Amino acid sequence: MIITEKAEPMENSIKLKASSYAKILESLNDGLYFVDRNRIITFWNKAAEKISGFKAEEVLGRSCSDNILTHVDSEGTSLCKGSCPLAASMEDKISREAKVYLHHKDSHRIPVSVRTSVLTDDDENVIGGIELFTDISNQEANELRVKELENLALLDSLTQLANRNYINRDIQIRFEVNKRLKIPFGILFIDIDNYKIFNDTYGHDVGDRVLKLVAKTLVANGRPFDLFGRWGGEEFVGVIRNVNKNDLEILGNRLRILVGKSYIVRDNENINVTISVGATLVKDGDTLDSLMKRADTLMYHSKKAGKNRLTMG
Repeated sequence: MIITEKAEPMENSIKLKASSYAKILESLNDGLYFVDRNRIITFWNKAAEKISGFKAEEVLGRSCSDNILTHVDSEGTSLCKGSCPLAASMEDKISREAKVYLHHKDSHRIPVSVRTSVLTDDDENVIGGIELFTDISNQEANELRVKELENLALLDSLTQLANRNYINRDIQIRFEVNKRLKIPFGILFIDIDNYKIFNDTYGHDVGDRVLKLVAKTLVANGRPFDLFGRWGGEEFVGVIRNVNKNDLEILGNRLRILVGKSYIVRDNENINVTISVGATLVKDGDTLDSLMKRADTLMYHSKKAGKNRLTMG
């Protein structure tokens, strides 16, 4: 779809004022922003603020790649430096749709569905671009889960994830389901790399932001029926339902990559975070202790092999 500034109204059509169009754009549930020919942001609606965390006054007049959305794909490849759907649409005037992962102001990555188009003048020359983006994370379901866990005193207050007690309860339920219905499940044992350095170098406030970054990235990009919780310290656990070895590895690596492509902005410096992951499926004869010990050991194999990687076993 190519949007132009000139259109011939039908005789009986409703004529809207510019202010009416602005109200319509602001009332959209999808994030919407315009850029000029140099990809400088010229419009940013309320939904864009809500989804991204960035207020309009923080982004207007800046490039969308300037520590704002900085889209990456599922492989962690930066789209701002070569494969940006919006830039491509502005080059060939072809609308595009894609699933990407944007950088939230709170530092984590969330999945969005984007649709891009162009703005042209009366002579069909490209004068800017448009991106419409929809949050496709499991935000509402996660908010309900947080309320439930809070009521049951099973919530980690800092990360807003399930705490260790709840993780253990959920794994015991997975064992029962596996025993009765033969439905497999897997564990992702996750540890933040070099976490002590964040606290020692930048202070505990940055350390807390790192924990929240990882927690929000895990929840936003996991499947809605899986559970992610804080095991303790800088360790997290994902309880992944009804999964095979290949899909568990794919999910674990996607989460690892997205955390690695997330960052905290502090004093104009981007602080990057990585995680090491141990991944394993439940096996015959497993107990809670044996399963978690195996997942923990696999995570330490990832640490010893250089960090920022997943070990399957």
